[in-house]
Amino acid sequence: MDKTSKVEFRNVGQSYFPQSRVECHYTISPKHSWASNDWIGLFKVAVGWTSLRDYHTFVWALAPSGYQEGTSVNCCVNFQASYLPGPSEDAFQFVYVDRKGAVCAGSSQFTFCAPKPLEELVTLEGGAHGEEEGADLLVVVPRAELLQSRLEECLRERSDLLQAKDAAEKAKGKERALRERAKEHWDKLRRELEDTVSELKEKLLQNQEKISAMEKEQQGALSSQMTMRAEIDNLLAESQKSQQQISDLEDNIKALTLRGAEREAELERMRERIKKMAALKREDEEDRKSLQEKLVQTEDELRSLSAEFQQLRSSLAQRDTQALQLRDTITTLTNKLHAAQRRELESEASLTELQGLQERLVSSERVVESLKGEMSAMAAKRDKIQAEVHQARLQVAQLTLQLADTNLALREGRATWAQERETLQQSVQLLAFDVQTERDRLEKLTTEIQRKEEWLQEEKMEREKTERLRAECGRVTRVRLYPALVQVQLSEARRELQELKASLRVAQKEKEQLYLEKQSSGEETALLLPDHTETIQRYPQHKPPLRSPLFPR
Repeated sequence: MDKTSKVEFRNVGQSYFPQSRVECHYTISPKHSWASNDWIGLFKVAVGWTSLRDYHTFVWALAPSGYQEGTSVNCCVNFQASYLPGPSEDAFQFVYVDRKGAVCAGSSQFTFCAPKPLEELVTLEGGAHGEEEGADLLVVVPRAELLQSRLEECLRERSDLLQAKDAAEKAKGKERALRERAKEHWDKLRRELEDTVSELKEKLLQNQEKISAMEKEQQGALSSQMTMRAEIDNLLAESQKSQQQISDLEDNIKALTLRGAEREAELERMRERIKKMAALKREDEEDRKSLQEKLVQTEDELRSLSAEFQQLRSSLAQRDTQALQLRDTITTLTNKLHAAQRRELESEASLTELQGLQERLVSSERVVESLKGEMSAMAAKRDKIQAEVHQARLQVAQLTLQLADTNLALREGRATWAQERETLQQSVQLLAFDVQTERDRLEKLTTEIQRKEEWLQEEKMEREKTERLRAECGRVTRVRLYPALVQVQLSEARRELQELKASLRVAQKEKEQLYLEKQSSGEETALLLPDHTETIQRYPQHKPPLRSPLFPR
């Protein structure tokens, strides 16, 4: 019973009436994982049940429609009166069994007893159905049934009140959210209105200040014209200086592009040299491999010749021993011949033997001479092969030295190429920085020129106002010469303004052309720069109960 805390039975009475249905109230804790095949059984305690098959009756343990696993919820099931036991003194209890057949909780004990005839009956007064309204009727009902019906009514009212409370809380939350939204909206509108009012006040103050300033500026129109001319002259001088700087920068860019093209050509030449050196290196390696193969072949031939030479030496030693033996035999034979001559009566057999031995000696001497010639030829051949091997080794050493020199030159060329590339990148970056600064300066100059144009337009408006005022004054005073002078001055001022506008347009066009040329030069310099560049928890559906919960579905 280690799972008794997962489910708890509530409001279990001490006795129930078998003639009415029994309600079983229980609470599922968050520790229990509810399933649709959990069930609640009615077991007799007096018998001392030992198996889940000893239940009297059972119902499926239900859960509310909005139940979520891991939360605590109150539930209720009904045991129908037709399945309840009869009245007796035997004790019963409710037992909660989960889908695995494990007992999760047990209720307190209770009994089923019949109501007493006088104490448990209640008389009710009420109108009979189908009769007149004036006819009253006395109904005798068991107290338990009456209490059960009242309890059901109270529970229904409680559930209705809880639903109404939930609906009221939801409506209250919605109204609160709407109220907060409306409050935020009104606050926002109030702030906007305050901002607009403050802006209008500021604009009014600014307009008043502008009016006062315009009045002051009308008085100092002539002095402002002089200062304007001086500023325009300064701007023209600055534009000329900027044009000179731009032309210098263009010359620098052209020189850098030429240097970059020369560096690229040098890099191409270095690459071609590297390719040629690599081809020479491959040819040297192939020659070295062929020479090594020849060296191996000559060494093998030397080994075979040395072996043959050893064989010939051994054969020559054998022949020498044979010649010595023959000489000994010849000396002995000569001694015998002398003895035979002395005796003067030697047999013919000894003479023939002597002649054969002499022939053998001559032939052996000839063989020795031929072997000596072969030995000398072999020695000359061996000396020649050793000289060729020595020359091949010298050639291999020279080729290795040349290969080392070419590798060293290649590394030096790569180092110089890397240094030149780094210097070229730095110079290009500096050039890009200078171009950017010149662009910023040109933008500042254009903004200043636009500001001056706006100021000139304002001055023009003010002059037109002054012209109107002076014209009105001339009509009032009827002076003829003063309006003529004023018109002459105004015409001169207009002409000067038109000339200034024309010069400003020309300067703007020149700046646009310079800006376009700088953009094109900036794109060319950019080409020289290096390239860096994601449970809906499905509860088991409720199925209709089987005849017994102990058999699997």
